Amino acid sequence: MRPPEKLTIDTPEQIALEFPLAGAGSRFLALAIDTFVQLGIFLILALAALLVLWLRSRGYQAIATWGFALLILLGFLLYYGYFAAFEALWGGQTPGKRAIGLRVISVTGQPITTFDALLRNLLRIVDQMPGVYAVGVLSIFFTARNQRVGDLVAGTVVVQEPRLPEVGFHAAPPTATRLGAGRLTIEEVEIIQTFLARRGDLPEPQRSRTASQLADRLRTRLELPAGSHRDDEALIEVIAGEWRR
Repeated sequence: MRPPEKLTIDTPEQIALEFPLAGAGSRFLALAIDTFVQLGIFLILALAALLVLWLRSRGYQAIATWGFALLILLGFLLYYGYFAAFEALWGGQTPGKRAIGLRVISVTGQPITTFDALLRNLLRIVDQMPGVYAVGVLSIFFTARNQRVGDLVAGTVVVQEPRLPEVGFHAAPPTATRLGAGRLTIEEVEIIQTFLARRGDLPEPQRSRTASQLADRLRTRLELPAGSHRDDEALIEVIAGEWRR
């Protein structure tokens, strides 16, 4: 049995981030959900095609011709652009990946770009060969980071979403001003998760220094006043609690 794969990245705060890599099972479950979503949209297009046929039978030839052309274009975009569009707009997620808790990120831990999303999904044609994702499955099983061909070319990986610890938060009251934790990237959430999980093992000077560096980074990222939330660890916990909610 292969050991649980993880992508490890060292941050400037000297925190080693560990991104659990998604396996073939969870990825194909997400793919199945996305396929059902696509089928649902294709069903709507099929009903629209019946309407176009009805218009054609009534003598509206020009409208029917343009209607069929539009439906063909929409079908093409749905089949080939579905994954790339969602991953570019949803920060590396599709409806299926979001439901399963997966996300596509760069091998450096950064969010993927629109170009990354387009490139990795352009190679989906190769991964699908010979029609049942055989190439993609073999690539996932025989690469250290569970990457299919599209991931290898685009420099991306599929990881499981971070899950913050369930205890130890100074949760902000419901009436408190939101700090904007929802804008954090997966890398930033992983940094928070790792610090909160391991801070008890850090010697006091290093713990305080790391908390200060992380809090300063979060203040800058979320555009918080420099003098607000003087307790660095309390700020980190409040942001973590808000992100989870």
